[in-house]
Amino acid sequence: MLFNSYAFIFLFLPIAFLFYFYLNRKGFSSFGKIFLLFSSLFFYSWWNIIYLPLILFSMFFNYTIGLKIAKNAAETFIKKKPLLIFGLIVNVSLLGYFKYYDFFITNTNLLLDTNFSLMHIALPLAISFFTFQQIAYLSDSYSGRVKENNFINYALFVTFFPQLIAGPIVHHKQMMPQFASHGSKSLNYENIAKGIFIFAIGLFKKVVIADTFAQWSDYGFASPYDLNLIEAWVASLSFGFQLYFDFSGYTDMAIGIALLFNIKLPVNFKSPYKALNIQEFWQRWHITLSHFLRDYISIPLKKRKVTLHVNILLTFLISGIWHGAGWTFVIWGVLHGMALVILDIWKKFGFKMNIILAWLITFNFLNITRVFF
Repeated sequence: MLFNSYAFIFLFLPIAFLFYFYLNRKGFSSFGKIFLLFSSLFFYSWWNIIYLPLILFSMFFNYTIGLKIAKNAAETFIKKKPLLIFGLIVNVSLLGYFKYYDFFITNTNLLLDTNFSLMHIALPLAISFFTFQQIAYLSDSYSGRVKENNFINYALFVTFFPQLIAGPIVHHKQMMPQFASHGSKSLNYENIAKGIFIFAIGLFKKVVIADTFAQWSDYGFASPYDLNLIEAWVASLSFGFQLYFDFSGYTDMAIGIALLFNIKLPVNFKSPYKALNIQEFWQRWHITLSHFLRDYISIPLKKRKVTLHVNILLTFLISGIWHGAGWTFVIWGVLHGMALVILDIWKKFGFKMNIILAWLITFNFLNITRVFF
């Protein structure tokens, strides 16, 4: 179910909103959370109910592992670490099987001249997002930064429908205090007004701007050998703007919908195309993913004495692989990693650049690498 669909706007969202606050107003706040959980699971199942058991298993598994890790918080790391490693292996294995199995088999067949059959697995909705979110939860449990004894609270944190499909990637500590707050259970007309306004902005970005650019980029990428120079640039630039307005619009809609329920999701975009270098771009683009990569990949690598430039390349290699199963995503991730390495060397030499030239180089680098993406 898409945020811009009639079924969502005129049926699902009004019913979920009204019934949730009706239960809270009658003093059934616990049932209100259960209703919101089941609404979120219904929202997820709308696309393909066959994958509902997958997200249920993922939630039960990670909740159980997180609980066991938290219970061993006072114990030595020897008791906690195997649990964390086991949890990470299961999460990465699930993601790897559903998202990368066919990619791996295809490349194995090419490399070894074998003939293994492809599974043609349909990618489960949002698996990348809820997997990363729960990996962060296990890591925080291991570090003693989080503990959740209530499965309904945990399940709602994972499945809350505004952020389930395309983020932002949220942390347990960001969400649960808001759901527990007494103020979140009552209608807040200021939040409703803001939420509708932000949702409308996101809807306009998606339906009017992104979908218009999509027509031009789809035409260009569908027949690249037929394009002349100008048409090729129009197609590539259109895709860059389509991607931004689509993703940013969807995030705005998510933030607006969550605000209707008095939940504040983190800002995920901050005028990324104003960036004057690639580092600044990643501080403005998909901010919650950047924070995840920093906190759960880059910093742990740094603690293991991995050199800065190798750290950057590994982090963005993982980012590329996370975005999709294909060598084009790997190339895109490596190119961004290399750009950050070059920027670091540039800064160490103390070089400066004209602001306009810096913006032009950054924007065109993003545009060119998006062709691979």
